[in-house]
This record gives sequence, C-alpha cells and structure tokens, in this order.
Amino acid sequence: MTHKTKVMIVEDDIAIAQLHQKYLEQIEGYDVIGIATNKLEAQLQLDILKPELMLLDVHLPDGSGLEILQGLRTKNISCDIILITAARDVDTLQTAMRGGVVDYLLKPVMFPRLETALKKYIAQKQQLNHVDDLDQSLVDKMLQSSAASEPSRNRLPKGIDGVTLDKIKALFVGKESLTADEAGEKIGASRTTARRYLEFLISTGELEADLKYGTVGRPERSYKKALVK
Repeated sequence: MTHKTKVMIVEDDIAIAQLHQKYLEQIEGYDVIGIATNKLEAQLQLDILKPELMLLDVHLPDGSGLEILQGLRTKNISCDIILITAARDVDTLQTAMRGGVVDYLLKPVMFPRLETALKKYIAQKQQLNHVDDLDQSLVDKMLQSSAASEPSRNRLPKGIDGVTLDKIKALFVGKESLTADEAGEKIGASRTTARRYLEFLISTGELEADLKYGTVGRPERSYKKALVK
C-alpha cells in the first residue's frame, strides 16, 4: 500500500479549511487527519494525531500560527509546515524561514499554487528516500522555491478577491445548486457581488449555469459545480 502523508489543516475559517481539504483529496499521496480552527485545538490534535505535514494559518483567534511553529521546533517535533497567511510583513516571513517552513503561501491561495507546493513536497520526500549521499545539484533542487513556477494565469482579475472567491467555491463542494441571491445570503454579500464571483467561476469552467423556474416571474439563473468531462 502506498504511504500517504498525514496532513493537519490549521485555519480559522472552517469553510476555507474544508476547501483546502477538498483540494488535498484531489492530489495523490495525502490524507487529511485533522482540522483545527484555533491554536488550542491545533495543539491538542498535534499531540494525538502526530501529522507529518501541516497547512498552518498565522492569524488564529487565540494566538498565532508562528507560536505553534516555534513550539514544534522547541520540542524537536518533526512536522513539516506550509505556512498560509495574509500577513505580508517581512518579520513574519523571516520568522517562518527561521522555523524551517517548506513553503510560504500568501492569501488568497489559488488551487494551482497550493497544488504546486504539495506536489513539490511529495516529490522531494520521494527523492530523498532514494538517495544515500547528497551532491550540490540535489541540494539546490531541494531548496529551489516553487514560487518561480507559479503561472501568471493564477492572478485574479480586478474586482475578484481571493478570500471571497474561496467562500463562494466552498458553497459548491457537494452537488448544491444555488442562485446568486442564495449564494450571496450564505456568504453575507449582495446578489450583485455573488453573481460577479459566480460568473467568474463560469468563465474558469469550475461552475455551470442553468435556468431555475419559480412559481412567478422570470426564470432565474442557477449555478452548480461543472461536471468533469
């Protein structure tokens, strides 16, 4: 049986955490064993679940993900970290680098960038498991940032915010079909805002639209997850 890397997700927004879990389910080699939405939950789960990799948010309601990172290193716990944060200050990056994170992703995180980080991590683990002695070329390859491979197409257009986009995507994790009014209500946004994001996801091929006929009035556009062809 192929070994799967045990992953724990620490993210204060449960919808985003579940979206990351869905992303991981699409990538071979990972098994999400826990989700924590605050520092206390994360520390309790760490002791019991012993993940090999953690997707770690910085800003938590009861502390900082950096405190979790420093605690792991102080206790010499071998858990790799991919830091995911909205923090754009240099101090956070430097602290993360000193803590030995394997990657550092700025929010809003698009799936292709996260996928790149996760596939690179798996490839590195597999390669290191099959070598006895290092040479400089291998070291250089291991330490090369995956950010350079991030395609420019992952940049969001004007008027589309990554956090809101992730919340919209999370609404369609199952087979749910929603109108713009319904989607807006679920995320606390106006119909106009929700429709802008829904139409963007139509353009990327992630959603598809149909007409929903009510008892009165005009038929309304309804959105659902696009079928994989």
